[in-house]
Formats: sequence, C-alpha cells, structure tokens
Amino acid sequence: MAPTDSPPAADKARSPLKLKKGSLVKVDRHAYMADASRAASDPEPPDYLFIGPGELLQVKTDVVLIRWRPPVPDVWLPVEVLSLYK
Repeated sequence: MAPTDSPPAADKARSPLKLKKGSLVKVDRHAYMADASRAASDPEPPDYLFIGPGELLQVKTDVVLIRWRPPVPDVWLPVEVLSLYK
C-alpha cells in the first residue's frame, strides 16, 4: 500500500472550526436536525440555540459544553453542529 497525503475520511468529516474555551458559537439548524436521534428527542429545539451566542466552557475532541445567555442549563453538543457566532 502506498502512503497517502490526505487525511482519513473520518478526519475530513470533522468540523474545520478552531474552537477554544471562551469562543462564541451558535448551532447550525440543518446539521442539528440532520441527526434523526437528536431530532426525535427534541423535535422543536429552542430558538436560542440557532440565534446564539453560546460561550464554550469546555472543549473535548468531538463535543463541547456550551453556556447560553438565557437562564437555561449548560449543554454538551457535538462540534459538527456548531458554527462560529459573528
């Protein structure tokens, strides 16, 4: 097998976002609703997820802990459903 310079397919699917503690984010509605299990557990997600901003409290490899401005519980979400808040 010849070595390749391209990353594995799993790495290509990862979000290219450079997230760090304190970053402001919002949730991409299409990416969030594309996961059938997430859509089934929360068919009408709250608007504040998609309006943002949420502040990252902890960043793991593929999930982040987000604190929202409204008085709601902090939530863990996968990195692939996030976009930077502008």
